[in-house]
Amino acid sequence: MIPMTLNEIARVVGASLHDVRDPQALVTAPSAVDSREVVPGGLFAATVGANVDGHDYAAGAIASGAIAVLASRPVGVPALVVEDVQIALGLLAKHLLEHISPAVIGLTGSVGKTTTKDLLAQVLERHAATVATDRSFNNELGLPLTVLRADATTRYLVLEMGAGQKGDLTYLTELAPPQVGLVLNVGTAHVERMGGGLADVAEAKGELVEALAADGFALLNADDPYVMGMVGRTRARILLYGRSVKAAVRAEDVRMDDRARPAFGLVTPSGSARVELDLIGEHQVSNALAAAAVATALGLGVAEIADGLNAARRRSAGRLEIVERSDGITIVNDAYNANPESMRAGLRAAKTLAGTRRTVAVLGAMGQQADASRARHAEMGRLVANLRFDVLIAVGAGDPLAMAEAAESSNQGVAVHTVEDVAGAIRLATTLLEPGDVVFVKASSEIGLGACARALAAPLS
Repeated sequence: MIPMTLNEIARVVGASLHDVRDPQALVTAPSAVDSREVVPGGLFAATVGANVDGHDYAAGAIASGAIAVLASRPVGVPALVVEDVQIALGLLAKHLLEHISPAVIGLTGSVGKTTTKDLLAQVLERHAATVATDRSFNNELGLPLTVLRADATTRYLVLEMGAGQKGDLTYLTELAPPQVGLVLNVGTAHVERMGGGLADVAEAKGELVEALAADGFALLNADDPYVMGMVGRTRARILLYGRSVKAAVRAEDVRMDDRARPAFGLVTPSGSARVELDLIGEHQVSNALAAAAVATALGLGVAEIADGLNAARRRSAGRLEIVERSDGITIVNDAYNANPESMRAGLRAAKTLAGTRRTVAVLGAMGQQADASRARHAEMGRLVANLRFDVLIAVGAGDPLAMAEAAESSNQGVAVHTVEDVAGAIRLATTLLEPGDVVFVKASSEIGLGACARALAAPLS
C-alpha cells in the first residue's frame, strides 16, 4: 500500500468522513475484511455477508490498529462511509495501480488456479519483489485486497481471477488491467451460473484475454480445445503451453516417482531443463507449465524457471495436502473445493500415491453442476470403483447417493457406505481405517469436508 491520508482516500472512493479526528492520518498498510487480520496502519473494510456483518467488528478493528473503517454507515469509530464498500475497495485498488507500475499477471481457469498461482509466485519472487493472491481470494473483494498489498517496490503482481458468471472477469480486469493473461482450462465449475454448457464457461473465461492490450501476452493451454478457441479473441501476442508438440512451452518425458510426484523435461524458447515437482499428481505438470509460460513471457530463462519450480512447495491448504499419521495412515486433504475435473485428478493422484496400500475415498457433493449433476456424481462413483478404491464413504443426501449407487453397481469390489453429514463421516471413517491406509477426502467447500480431513489427520492420543 502506498501511504495515503484519509482525506485522499475519501476523494478517491467518494466517501464522507465520520468520527475522524485527523483527516490527515496516514494509511500505510493493506486493508482487511476480517477484523482478525487487521494490520496496524491499515483499513478495515466492513462488508456484510450472509451470516456476519463486519460493521459489528469495527471497534475491535480500530483497537487492533486500523486507522479507519471503510463502511456503509457510521460505526462510532473513525470511518470512511460509502454507499458500497466492495465498489470502494475496487476504486482504491485501481487508484493504487495508477501510481505504481508492476507487471500485472491475471490468471483464470476452471481448476488449478490456486496451485498455479502459488507455483508462479515462488518462481517470480526469487527474481524480484512479488505480490500474489492470498489463498483463493480471487473475486471482487479478494482481488482489490491483493492489489492493496502492493507498493512502489512491487515488480510482479500475480492475480488469481475467479469467474462465477459472465462479466466477472471483465469487471476484475477493469480494476487491474493485466499485461499477461493466463487461461488454464475450461471445465464444469460454475457451469450452472454461466449458462449450462462448456461453451458458456469458455465465453466467460475468455474475457481475460479480451482485456489484454496488443503489447501484452495471452498464454493459452494448447491441450484444451476450448482455451484454444480463444485465439481469435485477443489482440495480444499468443504463447502456447502444454504437452502438445505445438506448444512453445511444453513438457517432455513425463515420469512419476513412488510418491506420485511428477518430473519432466521443461522445454521453452530459451532452452530446456529438468523439473522435479514436490506436488502429487500428474495433472500438476500442466499447472507447472502454465507458471513456466508466464515466467517465459516475462523474460526469465529456463534454468531460473526450473530452479523455482523445483524449490516450490504447496502453499494453500486443502489442495492435495498430505498428512502422515504415526500409525502409517496417510490423509490426502483435497476438500477445499470440487468439480468433476478436480475430483478425477485428485482420485487418480491419491491412488498413484497409495500404490498397493488400501485406499479409502470420503467424498461429498460437487456443487453447481446444473442438470447434469446426478450423472456427473454417478461418473465419479464409477471412477472410484474402476480405480479400485477399497472403500467409498459418500457424504450427504441427493447426488452423493448417486455416486454410491454407481460405485456399488460397478461390481469392482469397493465397499460402499453412506452417511448423512460430516460428523457421520468422521465417526465412520475413524472406525473403518486401518494402519497403512491412504484416505482421500474431497467435496465442494460448502459441504465442509475439510473438517473431516482435519479430524482424521489429528495426532493420535
